[in-house]
Amino acid sequence: MSHVSDPPVFPVISLSVEGWHDPVIDELGHDPRSTYVERFWLPILGPSTVWFLRQLADRLDSRPDGFDLDLVETAQSLGVGMRGGRHSPMLKTVERSCRFGAARMIGTTGLAVRRRLAPLTRAQAERLPQSLGSEHAQWLQRPRAAHTVDELRERARSLALSMLELGEDDAAVERQLHRWRFHPAVASDALRWARELQRTKPEVRPVTRTQPNVTHVQRPRVGAVGIALRSETPSTLDEAG
Repeated sequence: MSHVSDPPVFPVISLSVEGWHDPVIDELGHDPRSTYVERFWLPILGPSTVWFLRQLADRLDSRPDGFDLDLVETAQSLGVGMRGGRHSPMLKTVERSCRFGAARMIGTTGLAVRRRLAPLTRAQAERLPQSLGSEHAQWLQRPRAAHTVDELRERARSLALSMLELGEDDAAVERQLHRWRFHPAVASDALRWARELQRTKPEVRPVTRTQPNVTHVQRPRVGAVGIALRSETPSTLDEAG
């Protein structure tokens, strides 16, 4: 008599999803539902991961403060398998999102997701099929929408300040602004402005408050089995992808 076992359950059955705010990528990146992602990220991420990110983008539009994601239901909607526990296609989809910097795990049950995906790095673009690689090169040469000088200056200053606050040094900031095709004079002005703002910004000192004596009651901790996915977020903005 044959025995049919029940399908294995996920290490977790839901994830708490929130937006991953990044001022630089939010400014220059591409919506997961855009043509750019469909054409150029699809061969790198794979279809299930792209559709997964598109679903999350839709949900974050209506629930910007975050939401709980049912992994079993999501797997069914994507048409991916649920067997295999930690090695199931659904969890591999989540892991792939993290590996390419589109998302990152928060603890074992939280997931921060980018609202926009960075442009492909040079190494990623070189791995595209030849026809797509040529199309991507042409895409990068497309002229940007016209901006006034004041708009370009304000945009460059905002990006320079964001990169400095993320820990980039002066040379890296100016180099990145050049890669984003800002005129060298605009890039230099933006860096100088951002550094000056940092120097003149008043220091915010923490306020020491007297805490009332509170008797803490020891409560039992509810254990949870989670997933620990390796997020290989690039260490520099040049490699963000």
